Amino acid sequence: MLQDVSIVQQIGVAVLAVATVAWAVGLVRMMRKDRFKGPFEAEAWRQAPSLRALPAQQGPPRTETVELTADERAAFAGLVRQFGDGRS
Repeated sequence: MLQDVSIVQQIGVAVLAVATVAWAVGLVRMMRKDRFKGPFEAEAWRQAPSLRALPAQQGPPRTETVELTADERAAFAGLVRQFGDGRS
């Protein structure tokens, strides 16, 4: 191996390489297992109970608006002008 690299560094690189290969093999096996699920397993997933703690969303979220006072609109317009001056 390399003369300038210590044995501890070489062992570390080897351990990381083995861990990476093991992770990749596990990931490929998991993806292949999910791909070949039969129709009965897919149907079981569809009929599984949903998470009740999360609110059901029936569409896009509603847009919320807030009415600004005249002073707030003027202050916002001043900020827009102030930040817009630096950009051309």
